[in-house]
Amino acid sequence: MPGQFCVIASDVKLGHDVIIHNFVNLYGCEIGDGTKIGSFVEIQKGTLVGRNCKVSSHTFICEGVTIEDEVFIGHGVIFINDKYPRATTADGSLQSEDDWQVVETIVKRGASIGSGATILCGVTIGEQAIVGAAAVVTKDVPAGASVAGNPARALIRQIE
Repeated sequence: MPGQFCVIASDVKLGHDVIIHNFVNLYGCEIGDGTKIGSFVEIQKGTLVGRNCKVSSHTFICEGVTIEDEVFIGHGVIFINDKYPRATTADGSLQSEDDWQVVETIVKRGASIGSGATILCGVTIGEQAIVGAAAVVTKDVPAGASVAGNPARALIRQIE
């Protein structure tokens, strides 16, 4: 059920029991059953968010991102889909969709991405992986790994 002041385009596919909070913008995407979308979230066309996910407030999920089932996305997470962003073409005119190529990103089942993380395009975050808050993910994160920092690096677990 959408909250107040939401824009949900007619081409959005919503699963059953999806919860959408206030000030959400969705277009051309698919949201799986039981997923919860926090306030001030934008999810663009060509994006798939799986079942039973939690997307926290102030998050931006751009075109070309696939989020599998049971994924947690913290507050203020930003996904990027262009390795070399430019406002204009060589002749100085504004770029259009025809002037660049979407680079896909995949977040595998059960992964968790901490608040304030930035996920660069072309990476895969593995099953049950954990990305720490404010991390900048520039390369693939293996299944079950925990990464943090800028750039994100594997954390070494201490024996207690």
